Amino acid sequence: MWFHKVLSFSEIKKEPFIIENIRWDLEPKDLMEPRCIITEEGLKKREPIKGYVFYIDAMEDSPKLFLMRHTAADYAETLAEIEEIPKELLMGAIEENKDKVYFKMYPINEKIKDWLKKELGIK
Repeated sequence: MWFHKVLSFSEIKKEPFIIENIRWDLEPKDLMEPRCIITEEGLKKREPIKGYVFYIDAMEDSPKLFLMRHTAADYAETLAEIEEIPKELLMGAIEENKDKVYFKMYPINEKIKDWLKKELGIK
């Protein structure tokens, strides 16, 4: 599935495959770490990462929530912008995760996760 435009939140809500494959356990930094590292035991390969990851982008004046698609072949693309989220939730997550910023990308927090799950109909 290749996307040529950024999808809306309402479009994401209609895609069960995306919803079922959201990776709630990953942060932006996890996606950017090297595939291989040298350890005392030799070369260690990172497990492939695939799925969909929410993140907050603070590159511009106002932070925004995005959904990224990441494949096992390490291809990533921004899939959707979630415009419906209250800005105070984004600001709270940025403040809470200020020590986890990675190239002006912040992980979501539990409040945003709860909001997203409610909106997506996930229990």
